Parts: sequence; C-alpha cells; structure tokens
Amino acid sequence: MPKLNKNALLYLLIVILPSMLGIFLQIYNLIQKDYEHRKADTQWIASIHQRTWDQLITETVTSLDIIAITLKSMIDSPQELEPLLQQVHQKDPRYGGLYLLNEEGTVVTGSQSLLDHVDYSSMEYIRTAINTKDTVISDHQETLENGQTVIGLAAPVINERNELSSILVAHLRVDYIENVMRVLTPDTNLLIVNGQSHIIMNFNGSDKTSSTANEWLTMPIERLPWSIKAEIPDFDWKNTGKEMVALIAGTLVFFHILFLLIKCYLLKKQTAKEKAQIEAQKLELVGSLAASTAHEIRNPLTGIKGLVQLLGEKYRDPKDLYYFSIIDEEINRINEIVSEFLILGKPTAQKKDMIDIRSVFTELKPIISSEANLHNIRCSYYLPNTPLPVECTKDQMKQVILNLSKNAFESMKNGGDLEINMMQEQETCKIEIIDTGSGISEQALNRVFDPFYTSKDMGTGLGLVICKKIVQSFNGTIEITSKEKQGTQVSIILPLAE
Repeated sequence: MPKLNKNALLYLLIVILPSMLGIFLQIYNLIQKDYEHRKADTQWIASIHQRTWDQLITETVTSLDIIAITLKSMIDSPQELEPLLQQVHQKDPRYGGLYLLNEEGTVVTGSQSLLDHVDYSSMEYIRTAINTKDTVISDHQETLENGQTVIGLAAPVINERNELSSILVAHLRVDYIENVMRVLTPDTNLLIVNGQSHIIMNFNGSDKTSSTANEWLTMPIERLPWSIKAEIPDFDWKNTGKEMVALIAGTLVFFHILFLLIKCYLLKKQTAKEKAQIEAQKLELVGSLAASTAHEIRNPLTGIKGLVQLLGEKYRDPKDLYYFSIIDEEINRINEIVSEFLILGKPTAQKKDMIDIRSVFTELKPIISSEANLHNIRCSYYLPNTPLPVECTKDQMKQVILNLSKNAFESMKNGGDLEINMMQEQETCKIEIIDTGSGISEQALNRVFDPFYTSKDMGTGLGLVICKKIVQSFNGTIEITSKEKQGTQVSIILPLAE
C-alpha cells in the first residue's frame, strides 16, 4: 500500500500537475496567438476600408471642386446648369443626386426634380458649410422620396470677392458604398461611426447590439471626423481546436515518457541500493562468522602445524617430507583466509597516522621489483617530488598495494609491463597501477568487488573486497577499468590531509 501511494504521488507530481500546467500555458499561448492573428487581419481589413473611404471622399471633393469652378461662369443661368448636373450624375454611380442651393440653402436646380425648391437651410451640415465656407459631410443618412438612402456632402461655391454665392450638394448613395465595402470584405462586420460614436452605416449584418457585445477595432478616417469599426472574429474552435487536441496529446505523451524514464531511473537506483544492501549483508554475515570462529579455527591449526613440524623431524623420507610441505602450505593458506575474514569482520578502532604516501611505495619497491623479476615483468614507477600527506594506516595501505600488484603479476603469466604512478589532482592523491596482462571481461568487471566472486582456480574472492573496504575506510575510492587481452588499470583516489 505505501508503494502504491508513492507511485500515485510520483505520477501526480511528474505527469498530472506538469501536464495541466503545460496544457494551460500552451492553450493560453495558442489563444493569444490566434487573437493576435485575428486582430492583425481585422486591422488590415480596416486599413483597406480606411484607404477606400479616403479615396472616395478625395475623388468626390475633387469632382465637386471641378463642378464648382464650372458653376462660377454659369451661376446666372440655372437652366443651363441642370444638364451639366444630370450628365455628371449619370456618369458617376456614386451620386444619388447633385443639387445647387442658393446662399440661403434653398434648392435652385439639380440633376433630378426630387428636391425642387426644398429649403435645406435647416440641415446642420448645410448651415456648417454656409458658416465655414468649407466642404462638409453629413453625419447621418437621409432617405429620399424615391426610397433611396443617401449621405449629403455640401461644397460651397465662392465668387471672386471670396463671398459665398451658392452651395453644391452631392448625395452619396449608401447602397453603392455598401456594395463596394461588401465586395472588398464580404465576411467582416463593419460600422461607420461619427465623432459621437453614433452609427452612420453598418455592413454585413452589424448592428448596435453586436457593436457593444463583441470586440471591435476602431480606425479613424483621415478626411472625415468618422471612424471605421471592424469586428474582430470570434475564436475559431473548428480549426484551432485540432491544434489544441494535438498540443494536449503531445504534452500528455511527453510527460508520460518523462514519467517512465524517471521511474526507470528510480528502479535502477533502487536495484543498485538493494544490491549494495545485499553485499553489506554478505559482509556482515562474513564478519559475524569471522568474529565467532576465527580464533577457534586458528587454535587447532596452530596445534596441527606444530605436530606436522614434529613429524617432519621424525620422518625424513623425501616422500614424507613432500607430503608434510603440502600440508604446511595448506595450513598457511587457511590462516590467510582466516586473516581476510577478520579484516571483513566488525569494524574496529583504527589508529590513523599522517604519512607521506610516497613512503609506502619506497618501502614496497624492493619487494615488488623482486617479485617482478621472478615473473619476467618490467616495472616502472613515477613518484612526484612534493610530499603527498594522507591520513591512513601504513600497513593496510601496503596490503592494498601488494594485493593489487599480486593480481597484476598473476595476469601477466608470460611477462609484461607494470606501471605504478602517483600524482596530485587538486586536493586528492591518485594512485594508478597499470598492467599489460590478460585483462578482465566486461561481465566479470561488474562483479570484481562482489564477495566470494573470483576467476582464479585457488582464489577466495575476498582480495579486492578487502582492498575496497580499506580504501573506503580512509574516505577514498577505488575504480578498475580493463579490456580483455589489453590490460587493466586500477585507480585509487585518496583525499590529501590538510
């Protein structure tokens, strides 16, 4: 049950919570990206209509200025003006009518008779044009008697004395403007509003309700006190939803793969921990056995060894002496095994000394060189000139070096090279023992520090275990790298004493 709870908590921390956060952030970024894209498209559409309106007003004002110049020479003959206005009206589809008003705002003549003798002086944009002597456009629509909806534009006609002589009024057809705007962007809701935000025209189904309920982008028209409002489209769930599903699926897959990798790592770590515990239990078992039986084994061995020596003195036959020597060698071997068992036993208080680790090699060099000569092995040594103080027990360090050297000799049965190096690396001392022997297979290399594992016919499988235990007792580490038929390198790292 605790293991299940641990897995559930791990799944919550690695998959559920990060997935929810990742999905939220990605969807938020996706929505923001989509919104910016929709906003940019809407702004581009509004700019198109802004330029269209500017062009329409510029062309209309220019056209009215040309007509106004022509009217100056014909202002005293209104009957001659009507054909001119009718001709311009018929050629330009934007016009719903062209009319000439006197300086008081009464219609004098026009392209059609809808407004004959109508008093326009009450119209606000007409009064503004009279007062300012400037071209003015109406801020609302008008519906004529024929049912046509128009927007009025008044252009004053100024005589040579810079006085207002008449007013030229053009009715811009709303249906024409709507058709132009729908052709440009048939799917975008648009509004034309005046300076007081009152709607003058709406296109593609826009209305006052939608203008307040949805989000709109506003862009002013340069030549008019009006603005174009373009509705930003709603979020496209159909197209963007597919991308969301892909993001959610990808995020879930990613965090599940991450969970499996972390779970695999934890399992490997747990396996390694359990393996270390098993090894520790093995060593503890060996130590317990050693503590309880070592002395009992040594006592009868001492008696047996003495009796064998007495028998050797009594029976001098060469065959008997050969048997006695074999018995003596086996007794010595049993003593060595018992000694190794005692080292693996329960830890005892060690008396560590501050020594120059170089002195260990100085004292062992004659022994190692002598043994190397017997095996036809060439030895080389490298020791630094500066002291390397290490807090350890000299005799135990000698045991480690001799044990590793012995293993190197045994791997080089037909001769070879043995190299022993010592160097300082930052705050540590590194000892290397390198041979050119038969090497160790990759499978065996993973087990060399396992208790009782050995590749020798007469080995106990405790030598390297003892070496590792001694080095670790001095806060050091030992590593072995090897390749078959190429040789082996043993590296010992010990901390330098302050």
